[in-house]
Amino acid sequence: MAETTEFLGTGRRKTSTARIRLAPGTGKILINGRPMESYFPVDSQRLLVNQPFQATDTVNKFDVRANVAGGGPTGQAGAVRHGIARALLEFDVNLRAPLKAEGYLTRDPRMKERKKYGQPGARKRFQFSKR
Repeated sequence: MAETTEFLGTGRRKTSTARIRLAPGTGKILINGRPMESYFPVDSQRLLVNQPFQATDTVNKFDVRANVAGGGPTGQAGAVRHGIARALLEFDVNLRAPLKAEGYLTRDPRMKERKKYGQPGARKRFQFSKR
């Protein structure tokens, strides 16, 4: 049985998780079985996904299959970017320097702050009345 060369990476952002499979190919990107253009209709999100390839000069050298769950479109795009960067690292350890310099290997820790009791949101307070 011939072994396929796939490189795996897991990316996270906000509440989104992306499981990435990177295989040598022509630059086709499938997200949850759909082409990236239909899954991320906004240009900025598509640019976000392609950033690790541009940083490492590997544009159109890999096919990407991504499974993304949780969160919204922006968080999912960030999770895919993080996963692609980690998968590229698995492909070639020498790509670490450019990926790290751009900050693509760092998991963005910013999450939604929880709502506190006695107030309408995380930070907002109910209107104060002196009398």
